[in-house]
Order: sequence, then C-alpha cells, then structure tokens
Amino acid sequence: MRGQTDYKSLYQAIYRTYYDSATELFTETNLISANEHPNSYLWPLCALVQAVNEMEALQPGRPYLEPVMKAIDQYYSVKHGIAGYDSYVVKQGGGDRFYDDNQWIGLAYMDAYARTRRKIFLEKSVEIYRFMLSGYDTVTGGGLYWKEGDKRTKNTCSNGPGVLLALDLYKATGERRYLDTALALYGWVNKVLQSPSGVYYDNIRTKDGRIAKQFYTYNTGTMLQANVILYTLTKKAAYLDEAHRLAAASFKTFFKNGRWPGNYWFNAVLLRGYQDLYMIDKDKTYIQAFMTDAEGIRATETDGHGLAGPGKAKKLLDQAGLLEILARLAELMPSVKD
Repeated sequence: MRGQTDYKSLYQAIYRTYYDSATELFTETNLISANEHPNSYLWPLCALVQAVNEMEALQPGRPYLEPVMKAIDQYYSVKHGIAGYDSYVVKQGGGDRFYDDNQWIGLAYMDAYARTRRKIFLEKSVEIYRFMLSGYDTVTGGGLYWKEGDKRTKNTCSNGPGVLLALDLYKATGERRYLDTALALYGWVNKVLQSPSGVYYDNIRTKDGRIAKQFYTYNTGTMLQANVILYTLTKKAAYLDEAHRLAAASFKTFFKNGRWPGNYWFNAVLLRGYQDLYMIDKDKTYIQAFMTDAEGIRATETDGHGLAGPGKAKKLLDQAGLLEILARLAELMPSVKD
C-alpha cells in the first residue's frame, strides 16, 4: 500500500466529485446521466458515515463526521409514530425505510459515541434501535424484516447489524434488554440463515420458508464481529471458537486469486469483523489479504481521478466502502507490518 495518503486522497476525490455544498448532499455516481435522482440514496451515506468515523479516529479533532451527519439528517422522518431514516431525501419525496440502512448509521454513531462520548450519537442510536424493533415478529421463529411494511423476507443483512447495534448499546448503557435482543437475534440468524460451511445465506422468504442461498461478505462480517464482541463480553470460549470458524470459512469462500469480491463496501463490513478478531489473536493472515486486495484495486480498478470501481459511472457507495477499508488498514498497518 502507499500508506496513509491513500485514504486522504480518496476522501478528497469523494468531496470533489460527489458533494454539493449548496444542498449539503451527495450524488449517487459521478455521472449525472447515470443518476436516477439529483442526490444519492441513503445507502451510500451509510457507508460514508462509517468511513469518516474511521478517519476521525485516525486524525482526532478533524470534523469529518459533521457534514455527513448533516446530509443524513435530510433523510430523517417520523412515520407511524416511529422516527427513522428514509431511503431518499425527505424534502424530495422520501422513500421506503430499510431496517439495515438505519442500523448501519446506528453502528457508526455508536462507534463515534465510544470515541467521543457525545450524547447525540447515543440518542440517535437508541432511536434507531426503537425503529429496528418495529420490524420484529415471531414469523419464521423470530428475526427482523428487511424493509418497513414489507413482510416478504427476513434477511441476514438486517439481523446481523441488529445484533451489533444491540451489543453496542448494551456496552454503552449496561441495560440487560439490549443484550437480550442481541442474543435473540444472534440465535435466530444462526438457526435459520447460517450455512453448514459457516458463512450466511441472504434471506428467508416468510410465506414458504424458502432460503435465498446467495453468499455476501458483509453477512458473514457482521456475525463474525458479533462473535468477537460476545467473547469479549462473556469470555466464553465458544464465541471465540465460532469467530475463528467464520473467519476461516469466509476466507475460503470469498478470497480468490488474491482478491475479495467486487463490492468494496460489503468487504469493508467483513474487515470490521476481521479487525476485531485481529485485536484478540494477532493473526495477520486476513488483514494482509485485505492489504493485497487494496493494492489490486489501486493498480487495476482506479481511474485518473482517484475513483475506483468498474465502468465509467463510479458509485459513491464503492468509494465510501473503499475509504473505510483504507482508513482501517492505515490504522492496522504499523502492527501488521511489524
């Protein structure tokens, strides 16, 4: 890797390309003709808010989070008496509310709270937790739906981060109800959506119990991280053993020919789990794999403007996911290189 300047230069490219200072919003891609709306959906901001949190951790005192939070605030709505974030800018018509979009924001805010102790981050995360629970019922034995008002599927991508958000709130407050939620969701995901190899299926269809058997890196990433956190909280070896099993299974499934799959943000979520595991066992294997992949992205998938990804339309989601990866690797590099 080129070092810490990687994430700084990508951050500058993101603001140069996607940010509109007049509206304090971002665009979906770098090509106006490719964008469905004037501004981005919420999803890319779910990635960007975590990435800039990692930058603030690396550079204390720099206000990287503030402009992204201002953008996210423009997606905020109250529907059915419950506050949450729409999938699109509310003043421009809003959109559906996805439980996972909200959870990703809550996770970034809880990381920021752990670092700064600013109450706004905790308050927003508690609000997101309440919204998240509105998507829970006992159909298929438990679990959270993917999207508000849509009861067709329950997904790993809305339950894995639900486990993590509940665990973060438990760590911050000590309130047992959060741990109970985390353990209930953790048990359901493992029972219903974990494959025999260890990695996770995408979703279960509620009407007939049919499993969508696609594998994505981020689904294993959240559950890998959940096991590491549960181990740190309980010191039960079974959680650490499972974390090691998931780490190895994910590596075997996804890391091919020196590269992770093409969705940078999905991979960033997987890296979170590997980073937490590395802090316990100091096994460099998985972190070094991410370093190798980052070199590949820079060498073969980055254009002259410093943007990464296939095709001419470079997605903000991809840039934000890569930004998080590069920031995390910059933090890890000194110990991994030793």
